[in-house]
Amino acid sequence: MIKRDFIIKNEIGLHARAAALFVQTTNRFASDIFLEKDTERVNAKSIMGIMALGISQNSKITIIVNGIDEEEAIEELSNLINNRLIEL
Repeated sequence: MIKRDFIIKNEIGLHARAAALFVQTTNRFASDIFLEKDTERVNAKSIMGIMALGISQNSKITIIVNGIDEEEAIEELSNLINNRLIEL
């Protein structure tokens, strides 16, 4: 199991388009992937769950990945959050 913390830099947070890209990315992996904000944890493969968290700019989130491709998944999600989501 891998846990990693991130700060969302995107000016409008994890809005619908960014959340859709995030979910599309998580669904490429066999591992279980969860996203936490404050005390709430949701399935990161569910756009409804992610949208329900209301993740805004400068929110601290934690991604938890557990499974056979967890290392590849956390690296891909790290790249997405730290680079590609900023552009959306």
